[in-house]
Amino acid sequence: MAAIEVTKKLLIYHTLYRLNLSFSNIVTRCHTLQDAGVFTAKSARLFQGYAQELQAEINQELLGTMQDTELADWGRFGKVKQAREKELHDPDDVFIHAQERKKQIAKARGKAKRKK
Repeated sequence: MAAIEVTKKLLIYHTLYRLNLSFSNIVTRCHTLQDAGVFTAKSARLFQGYAQELQAEINQELLGTMQDTELADWGRFGKVKQAREKELHDPDDVFIHAQERKKQIAKARGKAKRKK
């Protein structure tokens, strides 16, 4: 899927929220109709199950598509962060990390010798 601009993504997620809210209302209203004696408990559960199955199918379809979009955005915008970190990187950090690693290795060797 091509990149989706941020306002379109907001609309998609808001629409998903509204759909899920609507399905929640359907489930609640089925229970209300059962309490009013219009639906039997079995019918209410059946219709609630239909609604929740459709809800899950829609969520799965939409979120599968959005996952691809979010992963692409994460990779794309992650490059911005990496560029900034590279810009702020101190060239002397390499020497500091090497020194710390030498200490870790020496410490590990010392423990290994004591175990023998």
